[in-house]
Amino acid sequence: MEELKASMAGSVWKIVAGEGQSVADGQDIIILESMKMEIPIVAEKAGTLKELKVNEGDFVNEGDVLAIIE
Repeated sequence: MEELKASMAGSVWKIVAGEGQSVADGQDIIILESMKMEIPIVAEKAGTLKELKVNEGDFVNEGDVLAIIE
């Protein structure tokens, strides 16, 4: 199991992958927006996106868990 965490505080701008979807190592899962920059959150291993813990528009803090990949 891998927890994808926010690398910095910001808003969830776009969710690229859906729950139950197979994801590849390095694939964008969520894109955060902070200080007018887009920050991709990527899978660090291949697997299945088990759970999204955020919705588009949510504000997250650095270190918050955004998704779980198995």
